Order: sequence, then C-alpha cells, then structure tokens
Amino acid sequence: MANVASLMAFAEAARRTSFAAAARELGITASAVAKSIARLEADLGVRLFHRTTRKVALTGDGRTLFARCERIVSEMEALRDEAAGVRAQPGGTLRINVPVTVGKRLVVPALARMARRHPAISVEASFTDRYADLAGEGLDAAVRIGALRDSTLVARPIGKQRMIVCAAPAYLARCGTPRRPADLEGHSCLAFRIPSSGRLWTWHFRERGAIAEFEPRSGIAMDDGEALVAAAVAGMGLIHVPDYMAADALARRKLVEVLARYRPADVPISVVYLSARRVPPRLRAFLEALGVGGP
Repeated sequence: MANVASLMAFAEAARRTSFAAAARELGITASAVAKSIARLEADLGVRLFHRTTRKVALTGDGRTLFARCERIVSEMEALRDEAAGVRAQPGGTLRINVPVTVGKRLVVPALARMARRHPAISVEASFTDRYADLAGEGLDAAVRIGALRDSTLVARPIGKQRMIVCAAPAYLARCGTPRRPADLEGHSCLAFRIPSSGRLWTWHFRERGAIAEFEPRSGIAMDDGEALVAAAVAGMGLIHVPDYMAADALARRKLVEVLARYRPADVPISVVYLSARRVPPRLRAFLEALGVGGP
C-alpha cells in the first residue's frame, strides 16, 4: 500500500515535472524518488508519469491523483516543518534566476537583508536574461519583467520598469534634440540586441493614444544594456533603456532624457514561484526581504 514518503515524492515530482528537482527539494537522490514513484504506481496499478530522457509529465491518472493528494501532502509537509522548527530557523539553499541589471539593483540588496536575518540560508543566484524553467531547473523563484508567459506560476509584483530615451548633452548639442518619435529617423539610435534571440529590441512609444514602434538602424548594436549606457555617455547616440539602468548617469547629468511625453506604459517586475500551497521557509524569507511578505 502507498506510504507517506511515496506520496510526498510523487507530489514534489508532479509540482516540478522533474525527478531530479524533486530529489533536491526532498534532500534525497533522484533514484530514490524514481523508486518511490515506481512503488506507488505498482501499488495503484496505474502509470502516473510519462517519462523521457529529458523530462517527465503527468498522465491522466497522475493528474487525478495529484489533484486529490496535493492538499493533504502540503499540510503534512507544513506540519513536519513546524514540528522540526524549520519555520523559525530557515535554512537550506535558495536557488533563484534573475535578470542581470534588475538583479544587481533590486535583488542583491534583498539578498543582503535576508542574509543578515537568516544566516543559515545559502544562495545560488543565476544572473542572466535567459527565460529559466523553474520546475525543470530546480529553482525556488525567478524575477520576470513584463507579462508572464506561464499562468500557472504564482507572481508577486516587486516593482515596475519604465523605458526611457536618453542621450549625452554633448550629443544633443551636436545633433539636436528629437521632439517626437518621427524625429529619430535623423539620429544615431543605438540598438540593443537581445542575447536569447539575436533580434534587435524595438522601441515603443505612446502617441495619440496608440502604440508606435521604431526600429533603430544606426549600424551600432550591443547585447548589454550597461554597455549601451556607457556608449550614450560617450556621445555615440540615443538609447532606449530601463530608467534604473541609466539612473546614475541621469543623476550626474551625463545623460538627459528626451521624448518623455511619449514614454510607453510601465511594465511589471515580478517574483514568480511554483506554488502558494507550500512555500519553503527559505523562499518565504526571500519574499519577505523583497518586501512582499508571505505567499
């Protein structure tokens, strides 16, 4: 007959669609997870997962079992954590994925606050603009910018991103200041090449209640936002970047914003994670350090 350990292994593998990620969460080996699930399948007489060399996915019977047992397993896990005093003393390794610049400016200070409050928590943070797979990569959380592709994730807003156009005062004195988006055609507009796709970033503006697009064609493209800011400070041309990326240069008047009245709508910055039903203490501590409280 199925035991508690088998159900817990099944539930964690179902949440993360990965035996390896489930094993990391449970503190056991991937083979132990696979054996527990195999025993559960033998006891129930059904196949719970479709297995390939790269990933696993729930079968119809697996989805039915997961829907029935998830709440029970979550409550058992919460009771186990509380009995062990884990909630009072968060520990373990927090694994997160964050965009490069947002991570440096927003997430690193939060990690510092968390480290002061909970020194037993270790951190493995990946700073990349790549779109990470939380379940497949065994991540506790990720920070995402803009509309979310995966509606199954729990998302908590932690800020907003505002896109601005700016240039060095010397460039504007030499080449003139654009007054409307159409004026950009006569300027050197530095392009951002998206590392994950190789495409050039399209500039967006709000004009007469509609969204206008502009594709920079200066012949200069870079795949790093901070490099674009440095190039603009050096007088190479106009850039279209998040305001926080250019904040220091703007404050020192090395850059000046233009076309402010045509800014596009701000987009959300969110921390996302897999489930609100069982939030590991280390993730709860991270959320609190970000200022979004509990699940």
